[in-house]
Amino acid sequence: MEKTTDILGQRKQKNEELRKNGVNLFPNDFRVENTVKEINEIIENAPETLDKDKPLFVVAGRMMAVNKMGKASFIRIKDRTGIIQVYVARDEIGADIYNNLFKKLDIGDFVGIKGGMFKTRTGEWTILAKSFELVAKSTRPLPEKFKGLTDPEKRYRRRYVDLTMSQEVREIFIKRSKIVQALRTFLMKLDFLEVETPMMQPIAGGAEATPFVTHHKALDMELYLRIAPELFLKRLVVGGFERVFEINRNFRNEGISTRHNPEFTMVEFYQAYANYEDLMDLTEEMFAYIAKEVTGSSKITYQGEIIDFGTSWKRINLIESLVEIGGLDRALLEDKEGLLKFGEEKGVKITKKEKIGKILTKLFDDLVEPKLVQPTFITGYPVEVSPLSRRNDKDPEFTERFELFIAGREIANGFSELNDPVDQRGRFEQQVEDKKSGNDEAHPMDTDYIEALEYGMPPTAGEGIGIDRLAMLLTDVTSIREVILFPLMKHQN
Repeated sequence: MEKTTDILGQRKQKNEELRKNGVNLFPNDFRVENTVKEINEIIENAPETLDKDKPLFVVAGRMMAVNKMGKASFIRIKDRTGIIQVYVARDEIGADIYNNLFKKLDIGDFVGIKGGMFKTRTGEWTILAKSFELVAKSTRPLPEKFKGLTDPEKRYRRRYVDLTMSQEVREIFIKRSKIVQALRTFLMKLDFLEVETPMMQPIAGGAEATPFVTHHKALDMELYLRIAPELFLKRLVVGGFERVFEINRNFRNEGISTRHNPEFTMVEFYQAYANYEDLMDLTEEMFAYIAKEVTGSSKITYQGEIIDFGTSWKRINLIESLVEIGGLDRALLEDKEGLLKFGEEKGVKITKKEKIGKILTKLFDDLVEPKLVQPTFITGYPVEVSPLSRRNDKDPEFTERFELFIAGREIANGFSELNDPVDQRGRFEQQVEDKKSGNDEAHPMDTDYIEALEYGMPPTAGEGIGIDRLAMLLTDVTSIREVILFPLMKHQN
């Protein structure tokens, strides 16, 4: 057989030689009985019970390091719980297995070990292999162990390699899983019912965003990947499910950045007989609970800033935040031309056709949001940017709505729900006009949802929280791609 010079070619050649010698490269008869973590716990708590002959542990994992020394070798194997050293000796596993199998394997291969424990001269507890098996053969070589994958794009495209080489990356996603578990537990303790609503919807509603469009052949109808579950969850409140939540994916046909991925995870929850102030209280409790469950403390460090979830959070009206933090002259609040000029001076992109409410929120996005490091609720959003929110009884041009900002980014959005079908129809009609005027993200008319409201919905408050952004906070990373296992990437070709 002609020898190749490249590593991948050499590996393929080696695999073929093993096959010809009768080695099954992908058996499925090895059964694990112990994990590395379980063994390490015995080492820590009861080392006197360990011996090279008993008990015999049965473990499997990927070979991450090999130090071959003639008739005996040290290897390190990694399973889902950790890494442990193994001593593989010809006299223990047999000359045939040692010479014709073990010595021909590579870093990255999966192996099965059965053996007892002993201490090396350097004092490290090590498995003495009594038997050795190949569990699965690798073909491609792993990256150099100390550097791993350093190119961010390669890390995201080959997340499986990234997870193999970096314990830090593994911990991020383990922590993300714990965040979701803690969130679910918190809501269920408050008698919220977890539900699932359609991912494909005939009308893309519940948020201002551009949807992904698909087509159902059998029904010959256009469908949209959902941009939010809101309108279906509120239908469930109409139906008598007074406390509901859903943790699932939303899809928005928008740009990709360190804060945005077109496919992202949110929790939305709705509570009857509650208002937006009740949900602000609940959110403070929720975040403190999740932080403690995941990190052990209600205080976290994010990019060098200590953020305390355990105290009462600041609450400030949007208009007041523009004046106090954004530097806006209160005299300009109802002066559209003055607001446009102020925005131009500050470098905020605003078009003349936009209404004052939209202008104010754009000014807020640029001039206030980046400065909100500690948890801050911004309340009192204009009606024109809150088409599903209940009006404030004292000032009907504004709504009972809040957005939560932490570390300079939006984390949550909640409000007292609009349950008046007449008002809701009027809001939808205005959105339709906005769409005709060029706002492609405006809400469409949803007569079925209005019909649901006409059956009666109790006073309700609802909230959505971005799971990805929450995970960014609790894992101290600055890019959303670091907390999404497989972020959307442009095709390599």
